[in-house]
Amino acid sequence: MTDKPKTEKDLLAKLADAGEDALTRLSEAAPVMERLVVFAKSTRKQLDELTRRVQGLTALEGRVAKLEKQVATLTKNAPKRAPARKAPPTAAP
Repeated sequence: MTDKPKTEKDLLAKLADAGEDALTRLSEAAPVMERLVVFAKSTRKQLDELTRRVQGLTALEGRVAKLEKQVATLTKNAPKRAPARKAPPTAAP
């Protein structure tokens, strides 16, 4: 039974070492993580801006389609005109 407490201590020591290693890696990776968080936040802002612009384009597309329909109806209803005549050349003195 003397083996069991030593085995438990070895297991606990291994777990403690693994935990210390993990904390060390996290502290070393902190600057990288901070840059990653800053990048993610700026990307979100850029995505929000892009979304607003695309929504504005959608509204403009609707307005253009409406204007195209209006032009088409005005073109259909417009009377046909004769081509413009050229003015006769004037004589130079």
